Amino acid sequence: MSRDNVLCPRAVQDLIADGHIIVIYDEYVLKLDSWLERHPGGSLAILHMVGKDATDEINAYHKPPTLKTMKAFRIGRKPPGIWTNTTPPIRGGVYVKEPEEKPAVESTIPTDVSDAEDSSVLETSISDLSESRSTGTAPTSEDSCGEDPEETTIERMGETDGETFRFRSAKKIYVGKKDPLAFTTWAEKQDEARDILEYPSVDPAVQQDIVKKYRELHEKVYELNLYDCPYIEYAKEMCRYTTLFVASMTALYNQWYLTSAFFLGLFWHQIMFVAHDAGHRAITGNFVIDSLIGMFVADFCCGLSIGWWKSSHNVHHLITNMPEHDPDIQNVPIFATSPSFFRSLHSTYYDFTFIWDAAANFLVPFQKYTYYPVMGIARFNLYLLSWLHVLSSKASSLGSSKAWWIRPAEIAMMSCYWYIFGYLLLWCTLPSWPVRIGFVLVSHIVTMPLHVQITLSHWAMSTSDLGESESFPQRQLRTTMDVDCPAWLDFIHGGLQFQAVHHLFPRVPRHNLRKVQTLVKQFCAETNIPYVLLSFEDGNKKVLNRLQEVGDQVEHLINCQKYMAATGESGLH
Repeated sequence: MSRDNVLCPRAVQDLIADGHIIVIYDEYVLKLDSWLERHPGGSLAILHMVGKDATDEINAYHKPPTLKTMKAFRIGRKPPGIWTNTTPPIRGGVYVKEPEEKPAVESTIPTDVSDAEDSSVLETSISDLSESRSTGTAPTSEDSCGEDPEETTIERMGETDGETFRFRSAKKIYVGKKDPLAFTTWAEKQDEARDILEYPSVDPAVQQDIVKKYRELHEKVYELNLYDCPYIEYAKEMCRYTTLFVASMTALYNQWYLTSAFFLGLFWHQIMFVAHDAGHRAITGNFVIDSLIGMFVADFCCGLSIGWWKSSHNVHHLITNMPEHDPDIQNVPIFATSPSFFRSLHSTYYDFTFIWDAAANFLVPFQKYTYYPVMGIARFNLYLLSWLHVLSSKASSLGSSKAWWIRPAEIAMMSCYWYIFGYLLLWCTLPSWPVRIGFVLVSHIVTMPLHVQITLSHWAMSTSDLGESESFPQRQLRTTMDVDCPAWLDFIHGGLQFQAVHHLFPRVPRHNLRKVQTLVKQFCAETNIPYVLLSFEDGNKKVLNRLQEVGDQVEHLINCQKYMAATGESGLH
């Protein structure tokens, strides 16, 4: 097959149906079968791009020298014009080779009236939703439970002729015969309806214009040398890290144990920002050097696997806030940020089904109140996830031959951490069990703001899927928000306050993100994509409101379940 042959969409779909890993990059069709298991960013990052034009994602995550190697995987060109994305198989896309003769399709009709009524809810949902994507309006339902739901009027984005859309407020819940499945579908549709109204149309022509402007913005980021790391800033950072560590050790020497724990927690909180930078290769840009920096900071200094973080974080960046696929929001039964979790979703990252059970029914309604306490002890969960990763087949199969050493190096460095922190400090140095427990709790709870900061940027944002035609920049801005703060407070947030900007340009060093933010604001104004920028206080309120909203939905879901159990009707559970 010539590398310059034009491959039509049908030919590409046939290749995918045969099990090949086909991705569109720039004007070329890439076959990545041989690279899938050797990709340093993990196989899932590629699998989520199958059948799609991944030009912007690939450009965002790879340096120019790496991009030049893409030509080795070319098997042809795509047709001129906009490529129509298809759903990757890992996300449920079904690919069947085109038969020589298409068989006649026999229509089916429900065999009894009850079947027709039960199916009408979903059929209406799908058809209404399809119409809403093309017209900019959102679906409604006539079925309700209890009082008539109040209606809210929202002006359609970009319209000046007074066209409005009316939908039922989430304060009143539609259940459709008290069926949990119908209720879950309705709740998902309400979230999707809000996005359809607030964001530009997902019409390919509209999205292509956004892509064009985003690529121009990306070129400007290069021209302004914003990918160049300002190393002088890291010199300042090192002074702060050293001061915190010395303060902790000085307090420990003087037997001020809880004071020592406090400063050690601050040290962990601050230095982990460097691990984040290194994980994105935003310090030196060299794979080996940045990997070593990341391992020293995360594994040796903090006891956390940088390999686990990169494995989950790469997926998180590509399919942000997709309930079935983004591991960063898969926290059932403790937290749920989307009604989609009511369906007992199967995680494509963990290859595990998050069953919606009695524990979720009990815990999620209270998630607004458990949010901060859980964030205070979240670090313990990261220890567990880190060890599960380095001991799993996922770690052993991650990356090409040049990354073989990462797994044993991580195990060695994490073991050193536990020898120093667990044995030498906790066991040998601290005098009693009450002091040891207090030291562990104080040092770990102090890192709570870091975990709040991580979740703040996404948990209150959209979890809806608007389809494969939505562009990379719009999806990132729709699922991510930034935190507004004065420049002198940037060191506290460690660059995580610019998460929306960071998701658009993940390799830009964090000390340059404030400059890029100015450009992103201009881009959003030109494309009519809302740029969500809230204060730290308002951002926390937004997260708590979302947790309350989903918690309220769970309480109504429980009522639906009780009704189904009492009447003997079958439903979601």
